[in-house]
Amino acid sequence: MAENNMSVAHTSLTLIVAATVKNGIGKNGGLPWPMLKKEMAYFARVTKRVPTPNNTGSVQSDALKSAILDGTRQNAVIMGRKTWESIPPKFRPLKDRTNVVISSQDRSKLGDMPEDVIVASDIASGLEALSEAVTAGKALPIGRAYVIGGSSIYKAALDLEQTKHVLLTRINRDYDCDTFFSSLEDRSDEGNGWQRVGHKRLSAFVGEDVHEGLMAETHGEEEVRYEFQLYERR
Repeated sequence: MAENNMSVAHTSLTLIVAATVKNGIGKNGGLPWPMLKKEMAYFARVTKRVPTPNNTGSVQSDALKSAILDGTRQNAVIMGRKTWESIPPKFRPLKDRTNVVISSQDRSKLGDMPEDVIVASDIASGLEALSEAVTAGKALPIGRAYVIGGSSIYKAALDLEQTKHVLLTRINRDYDCDTFFSSLEDRSDEGNGWQRVGHKRLSAFVGEDVHEGLMAETHGEEEVRYEFQLYERR
């Protein structure tokens, strides 16, 4: 059991983020672009979908695949307090995912926080608390762990070696923003190189045939074009 606990605490992390051409991700606690229904649906599908391992023909692999298909695993979504509060109350905690909220405040000061939501002071302690919840049978074993914002949580996650992937929705224009995502290109000069991979690898990673190239959604007279991308740590 201790080995399983260790594996959850050190599980690889995937960031999922939407950002403008200048890496803007928010304005006044919300999104500066119109609501993108297809992009939001993509976020929901991807963060809910537990990855199924390739069939190796081994008994162990087949048993794990069977367990996943039986719904005995669930992805985790890790977010800061402000991101949690930006989610409409009727939609939180995010359904079919184990919610982990990172906050410097004590749980008792965060309002009516559901019991099944894990609260911790940083990502590492959040994963440790998640491990303990899984061991105690209070949370399902974890498939993937997604970091979903905001900017300070993204930055902290990028500083962790266990962060291996970034799923980026690149908004193909600029908006006035007051919060930003770290430039992966700049971080490539720090020895933690990031490389964008191709469409085939992106589709395989998320488990669906992702639209290749720019997509567009129209709100009134405003058209927003964006592209789904995947970056991997070298």
